[in-house]
Amino acid sequence: MDELGLNVPVLVAQLVNFFLLLVLLRIFLYKPILNMLAQRAKRVKEGLEAAEQSIERAAQADQEVAQQLEQARQQSQTNIAKAQEAASRIQEEARSQARRDAEVLLERARSEIQLERDQAIAELRREFADLTVSAAEKVIGQSLDHQAHRRLIDEVLAESTFREG
Repeated sequence: MDELGLNVPVLVAQLVNFFLLLVLLRIFLYKPILNMLAQRAKRVKEGLEAAEQSIERAAQADQEVAQQLEQARQQSQTNIAKAQEAASRIQEEARSQARRDAEVLLERARSEIQLERDQAIAELRREFADLTVSAAEKVIGQSLDHQAHRRLIDEVLAESTFREG
């Protein structure tokens, strides 16, 4: 093989050196680099998983917030409806109370008017009786028995069309 310019013992030595270097590189360099790359891939994968979980938690939190907002909106609408009902009820109660008060005042005014009317009629009867007695005394020229005359006038008034009511 000398003709080709190859030296077999040098070639074998170089091959042994190459395989020895390959084994040493595999043991001391290739495996640690592969381990480091595997660890990095693992960290990246864990980071991606954590990011996905964070996205899922954020989506769940958004859904919970949306549900709470909807519940709060419904609760506020319920409260508004209750407040409106209470306001309507209070207004109706106030109207009813005002009607009752007006009826009481009206009845009181009617009673007072009736009492004043009765008093006026009684006063007119007394004055009429007194005038009648005075007129009769002047016509007759003598004094009549006031009590007897008054009783007679009251009887005539009771029988006449000039009555209360």
